[in-house]
Formats: sequence, structure tokens, C-alpha cells
Amino acid sequence: MSVTLIVILAVVVLLVVLITVNYFRMKNVKPVETSKKIVTLGNKNFKLALKKEVLLVDFWAPWCGPCKMVAPTLNEIAETEEDITIGKVNVDNNQDLAKKYKVRNIPTMVIFKNGVEVGRIVGVKTKKAILSQVRSAVAG
Repeated sequence: MSVTLIVILAVVVLLVVLITVNYFRMKNVKPVETSKKIVTLGNKNFKLALKKEVLLVDFWAPWCGPCKMVAPTLNEIAETEEDITIGKVNVDNNQDLAKKYKVRNIPTMVIFKNGVEVGRIVGVKTKKAILSQVRSAVAG
């Protein structure tokens, strides 16, 4: 066996191990209790929530590992940022809202300014990245 083949095999084995570990880590993430400052949104109160100046809506599902990973970050933003309202839409219970806003992947966070969509964040991001995207979308 050549050295190159051994190195390639070692890299492939390492990647498989990393993917497996991350899969089980995400699968077993415990749900985090939602902050009292986060609004649970559905068909009945979504239009009312859009009247907020800046609204960040998290489209999520209880079975979604990445959604569970981003929940603590959204809780922290809700607790510290007074100028941003955060709402959560469970896509299992509100499929029509997910369809209306063309949510294809979760977690998807849609940024609204005065009721108009101004940006989107897809996937797990850090607090700094989320706030940066929200601020730039609202400003521009």
C-alpha cells in the first residue's frame, strides 16, 4: 500500500467519525426552555406581530437538532436586545405560514422591518452573526 492511499484512508475514516459524532450530538441535544420575551406565533397573531418595528421570526420544529442548538442564542438575544422582537413559528403546527414565507430549511430566521421582509438567516449562527445580519438588513 502506498503512503498516499494510507493518508486518504485515514482522512476518510476521520471524516466518518466526525460526522457520526456530530450527528449523535445534534440528535441528542435537549430542548431549551423558551425565554418569556419570545413570542410564540401562529396564524392568529402573526399579522399583529408584524407591526413591530424589527421582528426576527424563527421557523423551527421540535424534532430539529439545529433548531435546538440555535434556541439558547435566540433566548439570549431576546433578553439583551430591547429593539428586536423575536417570534417563533413551529412549522409542524403552522405549515401555511412556512409555505407563505417559502421556508424550505429549518432553522430559518426571517427578518421583518415594519412588516416587510428585509432579510433571512438559514442555519445555526452565532449571536454576533445573527445580530450583525439583523442590523445590516434593517439598516439597508
